[in-house]
Amino acid sequence: MRYLLLGSCLFILGSCSSVYKNLKPATGDINYIEKFKPNFTLALYKAEIEVTSHHLSGLLFIKTLPDSSVRIVFANEMGPKLFDFEFKPTGEFKVYYIVKQMDKGPVIKTLKKDFELILLRGRNAKTAYLLRDDKSLYYVFPKTKGTYCYITDLAGTQLTTMQISSPYKPVVQAIMKNYTNGIPDTIGITHKNFNFTIALKRLER
Repeated sequence: MRYLLLGSCLFILGSCSSVYKNLKPATGDINYIEKFKPNFTLALYKAEIEVTSHHLSGLLFIKTLPDSSVRIVFANEMGPKLFDFEFKPTGEFKVYYIVKQMDKGPVIKTLKKDFELILLRGRNAKTAYLLRDDKSLYYVFPKTKGTYCYITDLAGTQLTTMQISSPYKPVVQAIMKNYTNGIPDTIGITHKNFNFTIALKRLER
């Protein structure tokens, strides 16, 4: 059944998009991707967010709580919060606060998925599988809607790209690089279907 599912996925990817048509099944430990999971004990980032014609800048705090929940707070330079989210280890996502202008279902859902992607959360190893091309390994985690994909070099030493994909093409692309003590210095998230980007640069406390 597993190989039938994998074959179907490969058929869909290969027939619908040239981006994936050359990918082949690969062997390996799907949980190996865990080595790139950020260790956000406490991190502070300078944040620049572009949403359509709007520009937001401020500070983004990411903190892991004693129960392994992750709290994400975005505030402008003057102090007022723009949003305050929490990802619980049970998979629950909680909105403590979001500014009125952003308090819309699609906006919250989009931010949830973006941060879930870079936190390496919301993945199910039971349905996951590995693909490859000549240069990269693709750790593929199907979701109810879309797929989370983490791409490394063939040796598995470097996380090059993270994606949220439709059956046809990537709709979100993200990077994390220059880790220090498990915390990336630079994080970037780009949406392909509309003008929405998040750029984070770590600040030393």
